[in-house]
Amino acid sequence: MKAIATQQGNIVITELPAPTPTAGHVIVRTEFSAISPGTEMGFLKRMPEQPVVLGYSAVGIVEAVGDGVTDRFPGQRVACYGAPYARHAQRLSMPSNLTAAVPDNVDPKEAAFAGLGAIAIHALRTASLSFGESTAIVGLGILGNLIAQISNAASYRTAGLDLDAGRVEALRGLGVPHAYASPEALEEKLADAVGPYGADAVLICASGPGEALINRAMSWLRDRGKIVIVGDVTTEYSRGDMFGKEVQVLISRAGGPGRYDASYERENRDYPIGYVRWTEGRNIGEYIRLLAENKITIAPLITDVFPLERAEEAYRQYELSKPGVVGTLIQY
Repeated sequence: MKAIATQQGNIVITELPAPTPTAGHVIVRTEFSAISPGTEMGFLKRMPEQPVVLGYSAVGIVEAVGDGVTDRFPGQRVACYGAPYARHAQRLSMPSNLTAAVPDNVDPKEAAFAGLGAIAIHALRTASLSFGESTAIVGLGILGNLIAQISNAASYRTAGLDLDAGRVEALRGLGVPHAYASPEALEEKLADAVGPYGADAVLICASGPGEALINRAMSWLRDRGKIVIVGDVTTEYSRGDMFGKEVQVLISRAGGPGRYDASYERENRDYPIGYVRWTEGRNIGEYIRLLAENKITIAPLITDVFPLERAEEAYRQYELSKPGVVGTLIQY
């Protein structure tokens, strides 16, 4: 089967053995997989000598199930998340824990972004918000936009910030009016957006040097508010600013509990719900539920769909920072 890999800084189409069912896993014929530019472009820059298969978020049709799988069946459409199981490949061997059933009223193109959806949901859970509290999301690429939409759907008071006016308008068009194209504009309207005490949490979805950004974000917080690091930013900041409000600085790791735990993922051993309410698998399911109930949408952010054979062109757009490119899918 064919898969997309990076080797020595290039995108290549490589051949892999087709997977066979193993206990706890399902074989999925991929329909679409979603590019995560932040993570995947980072792999390209590392220029590995040997091919490294890219991707971690996809949707497809179950073709076969392994022993012990009772909640999936052949012919069912499922969303898939988590490398090295979900990837840009024609067939996937997925632990059933890392899949979610996709109902007929959900566009598979939107379902293909389930990995980013789970990451967005877990980022908000990391902030430990309660009803009536508020968020400010910095960086309105596809992940930041999703976080803002989900925050708004959960009735948190929500503000967004991005220096790209097009991304700001995109979020406003999706029902989040307090989106701004400069820190000064956000600060001017901050009380209207999040309330008079400041935001309960600021989620940083940008990348690059973080010191100036994090220090400024602390000024938007209420006393004892939280900074949640979601993007790939350097975590340098002023101790004095942090001390002044007793700010908590947290980092959100991927899609939730279970990620990087081989017993949960590879061996498909779920955590008891009484002890771990929201695993990465349950977060995938919540993303699909939000789509099914029309609480969020990613369709306006899907700017390109490329067939597998044109994968290099898809990545080239991000490498060249082509204007207007947000969400990109690979079609199989």
